[in-house]
Amino acid sequence: MYIRRVPFDHPDAVKLNDQVQAEYAVRYGDDGDATPMAASDFRPPNGTYLIAYDEHGSPVASGGWRAQDANEEGNLDGDAEVKRMYVVDQMRGRGLARRILAALEEDARQAGRARMVLETGTKQPEAIALYTSSGYEPCAKFGYYRFYETSRCYAKRL
Repeated sequence: MYIRRVPFDHPDAVKLNDQVQAEYAVRYGDDGDATPMAASDFRPPNGTYLIAYDEHGSPVASGGWRAQDANEEGNLDGDAEVKRMYVVDQMRGRGLARRILAALEEDARQAGRARMVLETGTKQPEAIALYTSSGYEPCAKFGYYRFYETSRCYAKRL
């Protein structure tokens, strides 16, 4: 297993993003995450996107962060927002998400970000468990889904 930095529009990133969007649609009954994002959001030093590959070179997990500063959606100066954390079904339960999250935190810390933030939903209890067990605490809602009842936001000082 190895983790590699790739552009957000890399074919493997697109493949995994399509899979996570399909999962969101099943869990929430809609068309997936409508949060506006661009490939440029994940370009260093203002972000990064990581993919974990298995021993055969297949992409099996992903996650990224993008810089956010104080804005009308509730972010604060120095925020690094976690996006598109995902592990394919057959690889879940092996610590891949935790490894990617730790790598994202370290990368954001080195980029000078002060706080890691994320938004997830009540229909993703395994994500909530990962984040809370990794030191994330509930915070004021922010972002595209901040007015949704199913939205949950978490933060961790870097």
